[in-house]
Amino acid sequence: MTTYVLTAIGDDRPGLVAALAAAVDEHGGNWVDSQLSLLAGKFAGIVLVEVPEQNVDALLAALPALAASEGLSVEATEGTAGSGSPDASGEALSLHLLGQDRTGMVREVTAALRSQGATIDGLRSWTREAPEGGGMLFEAEAELRLPAGTDQGQVRDALEEIAAELMVDLELDTAG
Repeated sequence: MTTYVLTAIGDDRPGLVAALAAAVDEHGGNWVDSQLSLLAGKFAGIVLVEVPEQNVDALLAALPALAASEGLSVEATEGTAGSGSPDASGEALSLHLLGQDRTGMVREVTAALRSQGATIDGLRSWTREAPEGGGMLFEAEAELRLPAGTDQGQVRDALEEIAAELMVDLELDTAG
């Protein structure tokens, strides 16, 4: 089996996921993992698939047809089955952030995480109105992995250092 990461984007409408799933299935592929979302009227998705080696060329040739028939642009990138960041084999953590929305928040938080060698396995962020007309709140949740031997306290210290400046509440917990 050959592993591919498919990235797909198109104007949202019913049937986009079904069309992509059909293309994978018609070529003997297995839909292993995915993250799909609707943002600003656009459907966006990342899908991990495994395809028998003898069917790879046919699947890759079929994907551009989805743009014409469904309005779904799909890019395929060969991946490595079961691969992960070799430097991030230590503790798994969950991060939750909540504060007044302002520019640069994601940049500063991710820079602090990078400084500690943390790998972001997943990140979901959104904005919402604050209670009683208090403006917009920014909220994010992330799954992190630390390099082996990195202390959770070091990561917490790096995040708390910027939390006051950003005026956000940060929660960092062991995942699982």
